[in-house]
Amino acid sequence: MDFLSAWIVCASALPFVCLIWGTQAQQAFRTEPRNLTVRMGATAVLRCEVLRASGTVQWVKDGLLLGPQRSLPGFPRYSMIGNPKRGQYHLQIEQAQLEDDAAYECQAGQSESSQAIVSKTALLNVLIPPSNPHLKVDMATPWVAGKEYTVICNASEAKPVANVTLYKDGVKLTGAKSFIMSGSKDKLLNTHAEVTVTALSSDNGRQLACHAKNSALSQPLETTLTMRVYFAPPQPPVIVGLEREEVKAGRMLLLECVSHGGNPLATLHWTKNGDVVSMTWEEDVGVQKSTSILNLMITPVDNQAELCCESVNLVSLFPLSVCRKITVLFEPAEVILSGSFTAIAGQMLILSCFATSSNPPVEIRWWLGSKELNTTVVTMDKGDDGGMTTMSNMTHQVSKEEDGLALTCEAFNKGTYFSKTQMKKLSVYYPPQKVWLEAPPQDVPFNAGTKVRLICFSTGGNPTGTLNWFKNGKPVTNALKQTSFDRGVTQELVLLLTASDNMATYRCDARNEAKKTISAHTKLMVHFTPISMKIMVKQEELRLGQIVTLECRAGSSNPKANITWSLGTVRFQGVEQLPEKAQYGGVSVCSSLSLNLSSQHHNQKVICQAYSPVLSEGTNTFFRLNVLYPPEFSPQQPTQVQVVEDDVATIPLLVSANPEEVSCIWLHRKERLVKEGSLRYHWPDEFTLEIKNVSRKDAGVYAIKCSNSEGVSQISVTLDVQYAPGVKTEKNPVFVNMGETADLICVADANPIISDMFSWKWLGEGEVEMGEETQQDESGLLTIHDVTRAHAGLYQCTANNGIAPPASVVVQLVVQFKPELQKGAQWRKVASRGDGTTTAKVVCHAEGLPGINFFWEKNGARLDFANPRYEEQTVREGAFHTSTVRVINVSAAQDYAVFSCTARNSLGEDKLDIQLVSTSHPDPPSLFHKVSATHHSVTLEWVPGFNGGLQQRFRVRYRSDQSVSYLYMDVFPPTATTFAVTGLQPATTYNFSVNALNAMGESDYADNNAVLTITTKERPELEEVPEDNGSVFKSEEGLPPYLTIVLTVVFGVLLVLNSLGCVIGQRWKKRKIAPIPVPPTGDKGDAVLDGKKNEEKGSSQSTVSNSNKYESSEKINTAARRTLLIDSGSETDSNVYESYGAESSHYYYPTGEYMLALSPHAEEIRRPVLPDMIHLPTDSHSHLYEDIRDTHLYQDILSSSLPSPPSLFDHSVPWQRSNRRSPSFDQGAEWVGDFMEPRQQKDSNLPFELRGELV
Repeated sequence: MDFLSAWIVCASALPFVCLIWGTQAQQAFRTEPRNLTVRMGATAVLRCEVLRASGTVQWVKDGLLLGPQRSLPGFPRYSMIGNPKRGQYHLQIEQAQLEDDAAYECQAGQSESSQAIVSKTALLNVLIPPSNPHLKVDMATPWVAGKEYTVICNASEAKPVANVTLYKDGVKLTGAKSFIMSGSKDKLLNTHAEVTVTALSSDNGRQLACHAKNSALSQPLETTLTMRVYFAPPQPPVIVGLEREEVKAGRMLLLECVSHGGNPLATLHWTKNGDVVSMTWEEDVGVQKSTSILNLMITPVDNQAELCCESVNLVSLFPLSVCRKITVLFEPAEVILSGSFTAIAGQMLILSCFATSSNPPVEIRWWLGSKELNTTVVTMDKGDDGGMTTMSNMTHQVSKEEDGLALTCEAFNKGTYFSKTQMKKLSVYYPPQKVWLEAPPQDVPFNAGTKVRLICFSTGGNPTGTLNWFKNGKPVTNALKQTSFDRGVTQELVLLLTASDNMATYRCDARNEAKKTISAHTKLMVHFTPISMKIMVKQEELRLGQIVTLECRAGSSNPKANITWSLGTVRFQGVEQLPEKAQYGGVSVCSSLSLNLSSQHHNQKVICQAYSPVLSEGTNTFFRLNVLYPPEFSPQQPTQVQVVEDDVATIPLLVSANPEEVSCIWLHRKERLVKEGSLRYHWPDEFTLEIKNVSRKDAGVYAIKCSNSEGVSQISVTLDVQYAPGVKTEKNPVFVNMGETADLICVADANPIISDMFSWKWLGEGEVEMGEETQQDESGLLTIHDVTRAHAGLYQCTANNGIAPPASVVVQLVVQFKPELQKGAQWRKVASRGDGTTTAKVVCHAEGLPGINFFWEKNGARLDFANPRYEEQTVREGAFHTSTVRVINVSAAQDYAVFSCTARNSLGEDKLDIQLVSTSHPDPPSLFHKVSATHHSVTLEWVPGFNGGLQQRFRVRYRSDQSVSYLYMDVFPPTATTFAVTGLQPATTYNFSVNALNAMGESDYADNNAVLTITTKERPELEEVPEDNGSVFKSEEGLPPYLTIVLTVVFGVLLVLNSLGCVIGQRWKKRKIAPIPVPPTGDKGDAVLDGKKNEEKGSSQSTVSNSNKYESSEKINTAARRTLLIDSGSETDSNVYESYGAESSHYYYPTGEYMLALSPHAEEIRRPVLPDMIHLPTDSHSHLYEDIRDTHLYQDILSSSLPSPPSLFDHSVPWQRSNRRSPSFDQGAEWVGDFMEPRQQKDSNLPFELRGELV
């Protein structure tokens, strides 16, 4: 559009722009564009021909210049066509769209010879057909016949406006209304047409169509919709299967109801007397009918029932139905014979026979045995289900001979051949004939409790008589079950005699349904104890100190009884009165007793006993004394309660009183305890106090005052709260000078305080002599005599009085001693370059208490710290003190001297001379010894010497007594002082040596080149020999001699080839890197080949590479998978470290993140382990190697990029050998950072003897 904007010119301004450039003829239009109408999508061509065109010809669309180029960039569908030589600039528009509907002009711009000309405006009219017409009709719910519905059709986005016509089943709908509205874009129009349609049943399934057309279409667009119209069935349904109205009960009727027509098809249901009996139907769309089948079992209930079938669908105004009434023929459901079928001989019998409803009604007749009875009255009434009931009443006088005959009632119907009978057996009753008793004589007495049997017999009667016993005219219910015999019945009455049986009359009655009774009777004589006992008291309330009189009356007894009294275990003889006559023919006696009341009498039983000598037994009763007295405390009332702190304290109150409504007030330390709202005090009952989470503050005396309506009493209870000890120190820390006596005291707060409740424990490492433990009341004392430095540390005092938990407190014992300086090899020398560019740290480390002051001298003269070249810094950590003197810009002439450090405190002093020297090769290790040995390994240990001011490492040399060549192992980690040599042969003697190396050379072997001879152990019998897959040779015992020779030759050839490859590779490297001369040092560590000093002219070697030389003539045990140091035969400067193994031929280096601290020396054995000591992991597959021709000496080999060789060495570091470490720095501690990246340091950080580039 930026290009087109340059061509936009207002048409009205063209006539005023006139530049005269020549005198050629004026340009003119030969053909001007005309109005044009095209359909959307067609190609429109607006013609324009210009005579003598000299200016730029271009088209204008609605005032917008389209550009002079014929391709009209920016308008992909526009282009100018025709022959430009003939002045043809026709505008062609492809795929005409609404946006092309505009006014167009053809313009010829001004030229040197002609003015600009503009054509007439031509209008391009683009015809747009409407979109497919859209019918808006709610057909989600079908139409209902007879209702009116509005049909809407929209034809949108048309130009010109579309004509819309609606059709129903091909017939144009009249009365449609149309509306024209604007479309979504300018110049587009929408047509909205709607018409009202009345739905007819015939419209169902027919088409509703909408046609839309304008001049852009040759054929109208059509949208159709199928009408769905609901209408009701035209006729009622029809019942098929009911030919006759009379149906016999029990028959199964199969009825079919059919309904034709309707949309949807009608639903059918059956009703019987208005109740729905079936709602199941089937539809047959093909023949347009609905069918419902009813299976109806006919019962008497269906008599005169009306069966109807109704049809209805969704649009029915009311259901259509058809009904039929049926008549059911049925028999009576039952024949009922009623009345009493038992009678006494001579009585009139009245019976009824009833037949339930039937259609038609039945007749009834009677039979007694084989004789028909005619004395009957018959009545008929309307019954259920439209039938008739029949009732026949019969009367008959019975005789004794008719007993057991069958009485029959028969109901029958001659027309339906129906007959049904009911039969009952007639019973005729008459009374028994005789009754008698079997009983003991009436003049023989029995004791109460005696068991007596009375037997009653009865004969004759129908049915046999029922026997009943009576005592003094009252029924007896505990008689045994009545039994029968061949002529009558009998019943036994078993009596357990009581006082009421004395002279009582027992009668047996025999009676049956004939309602006539005959009887027999007898009497018994019984001896019995008093039937009742009662104690009476005249006073209503009994109180402490009163005298009460009790009166005991014994009820009727036979013979007379004697009365005695008892209270607990004490017996009394009362005052007895004269006897009196009483019930059951016995006599009654009375006795009285007087008592002086005390509180002990309360709730006691006073027993009164009446004894009969004749019967040797008696009867008793008791009276419980209710004595009113004020509160009294039990002798078992505890006066002291013990409880453990934080438990629940329970203080019981054993109080008794009458009345029992006792009110108690609790006082503790003269303060009243409140029962309501307290969180800690709880009364589970009225007389028990519970104290939750009891504390020692709750201890003390509790005073309790209890009262009732009779008086007040008081008691005191002591609460003893026992609690676990709390302990504290009397003095902490405790300072004592070495050799004196130390007293450590802890004081306990506890209850109870018991003997031997204190114990002491040493919290330090190792064992010390604890001293003497004593106890003085609540104090525990630990006395340590002749204190040594080993006693310094933490002691734990524990107090335990048997109540958990025990309490402990820690007491620190500080032992004060004079300063002791560390004086190992590492502390006596400091190395630094003396070129005036470095700073040396001279460190003096002392241990002592109290605080230490340091004094420094240089060559015997007091060191002047005013000199800016000397700085001192002192660090104190507990008993450890470190003084560091920094010598800035070390000068060999001025500073290579002896620095004396004096550490002094109030108990003494110590002195150490430290020599500042130039950097050099390390001193040899010392104290080289064996730690342990197995059948295949030896663990060695040594003490490192002075490192020469540089990082040092160690190398172990060894060989067996049968070998002439040495094997060398670089110790890893480099600074470890304990190392395990593995892969050794069992029962073999080896010679071991160790030396130290740094960047300036190597030391002699340890202990003045001493050799440590060690013999490995025998191989265990049960241990399997591990396979060594990486070894070329196996043991001589495992291979035949000829195979050993062959493998030796092959391996020797491979070794020679490998050495040649190394030589060639080293020479190639030397040609690529130009050597830089470095002055030879002449130190003891210079390289020597074959025992001669290297004097080759022009050969420059660093002291690092010259520090390690081993003869190539030494034999190499290729069967040992480990790192070897091989001397190249062609280049005396080359040291090649290779790993011989089956898995890999790569070089292995330690990772850059690995760092180890220096091992502690023997002097540090007693120093504590500090938090900053780091136990770093070791990598058994990594070694430290040097290649002086490689700028990057150390590399990080990722575990994922190279195969890991098998573990050869045990590189464990003896961290546990020294459990106490000084917090200060070792001399030469600056190597830590250098070791991490040894080849990235600058020349200024190297010793001045080593400056220059290493090649």
